[in-house]
Amino acid sequence: MEYIIIGLIAFGTAVLTFFSGFGLGTILMPVFALFFPVEVAIALTAVVHLANNLFKTVLIRKDIDLRVVALFALPAAAAAVLGALLLNVLSNGQPLFTYRLGSSEAEITLVKLVIAVLLALFALVEIDSRFDRFTFSRSLLPLGGVLSGFFGGLSGHQGALRSMFLLRAGLSKEAFIATGVAAAVVIDISRLAVYGASFFTSHLATVGRANSFALVIVACVAAFAGSWFGRKMLRKVTMRSVQLVVGVMILLFALLLGSGVI
Repeated sequence: MEYIIIGLIAFGTAVLTFFSGFGLGTILMPVFALFFPVEVAIALTAVVHLANNLFKTVLIRKDIDLRVVALFALPAAAAAVLGALLLNVLSNGQPLFTYRLGSSEAEITLVKLVIAVLLALFALVEIDSRFDRFTFSRSLLPLGGVLSGFFGGLSGHQGALRSMFLLRAGLSKEAFIATGVAAAVVIDISRLAVYGASFFTSHLATVGRANSFALVIVACVAAFAGSWFGRKMLRKVTMRSVQLVVGVMILLFALLLGSGVI
């Protein structure tokens, strides 16, 4: 059943988020979190996120603005390492609070609370249309990269901030999509290096028991299909509709995660 759930969600999310530049990791990470510890779910989602972005890079490589990628992605890569290292520290703590929820026990940890707060903030940014009016000059792209990379390494959710800055960098729609994908690839490679040295090592037994590699393959293939289909229907979907859907889903998961339900 988990293969069907992850495959369908990866496909559908890849379709919806092809043009928005964010959302795949935001939606897919909670699904992985149903089967793995949160920190492992973030790392596995990063693998799918990277693979899908590499695939999208092949599809739209001719529209990438390399100068913007350098200004944004290089600071983001360094900040992503710091965020991923902090996640490793936070994930080693003991539960802050546990309580009974029906026949099961809910557990609230520091890492869950931190990620839940970040998710809620990102949700408000994506839902509230007032943030659409914010504009940034290209001189602020390195700062946007630092913020996006750090939160990407810490929570796996760097796309919202990345899109906020790149949307206002004077790029065409095609260049915005392609440049955002290229920047995401750089950030993903950076944080995956940290995840690979920490989470995959410390949680190797959990990963093996849960057939995570097979689930990652299913998610990657489904995301590839979704990205290909999303490119075909690029002009038929609005950015605002995806922001609302993703924002509501982020907020819902933040509540569940922060309360220890998942």
